[in-house]
Amino acid sequence: MRILDRLEQLYAIGGGPGANRPHPSSAEDEAHRLAGGWMRDAGLAVEVDPSGNLLGRTGDRDDLWVGSHLDTVPEGGRFDGALGVVAGIEAVGRVGSGAVVVFRGEEVGCVGSRALVARGESLPSAFLELHVEQGPVLAGAVVPLGVVTRIVGYVRGELVFEGRAGHAGTTPMVGRDDALVSAAEAVIRIRDVARGLPGVVATVGRLEVEPGGVNVIPGRARLTVDARAPSGEQLDRLVAAIGFEPGERTDPIEMSEECRTALREELESRAVQFVELPSGAGHDAGILAAAGVRAGMLFVRSLNGGVSHSPDELSSPEDIELATDVLTGALIRLAG
Repeated sequence: MRILDRLEQLYAIGGGPGANRPHPSSAEDEAHRLAGGWMRDAGLAVEVDPSGNLLGRTGDRDDLWVGSHLDTVPEGGRFDGALGVVAGIEAVGRVGSGAVVVFRGEEVGCVGSRALVARGESLPSAFLELHVEQGPVLAGAVVPLGVVTRIVGYVRGELVFEGRAGHAGTTPMVGRDDALVSAAEAVIRIRDVARGLPGVVATVGRLEVEPGGVNVIPGRARLTVDARAPSGEQLDRLVAAIGFEPGERTDPIEMSEECRTALREELESRAVQFVELPSGAGHDAGILAAAGVRAGMLFVRSLNGGVSHSPDELSSPEDIELATDVLTGALIRLAG
């Protein structure tokens, strides 16, 4: 299958293990050049916007966009982002209508799509993004595809704990003021808070301890918090329960009903079983939706327990072929 061959070509860029095309890098640039060549082969007129986003247009309905991103995390998976690009080129090439966009820097905060929105240029009337689920829901439901209902909101910030450094061997346990112990208690509290709210997740991804000596009681500890929820109300409750002031917040965003309908109708016309589900990860589709673009997402089942951002990321050729067919059909429905 041409899509699988192109995914392998992209996967080889940057060397292994895994996909290594971080933003910004020569590897990301090389991937964009390769995708641009495929766009030209499909008869698309190719351009690059001021932020480095790649766009391949047809002469008909070039306000209907499909696409994704080609940057990756270090040692990432072969399908994350790349699948939406190669399937998008395939879909627009088949239909002869619409446009394919490849955004820069999705993995580092949706740099390209945010820049596009910030410039205030004319935006597309609709955007469809095909993406691997990056989770176990579809596999658990034994269905190949899913229609995304919304992209969850998230908050990020830090908690800092001050203690009193001291000698690890001569300071009695009674009376110690260990900053790391306080931080550890907070980690458990954050976990328990998230477990108590439906659809919510919270993660402490980084912990720094000072002064950091093996024989020194920690005098200061700093940890990061990434917390996500499917509704603004749940996000507020989560922040209040954790007890911190986030430095960054993105509210949940609904996917367009028109795009969801186009995807559902195409799936139903093919008698394909599917589920509707929220996305726990951020995507360029969410940035465009927040700017008023009708946006929709189609998820492909992730195997290997739903692992992503890893060389173990896996989706089946059959699911990928089906997803590309559904994306093509949904594009036709929106164009009509």
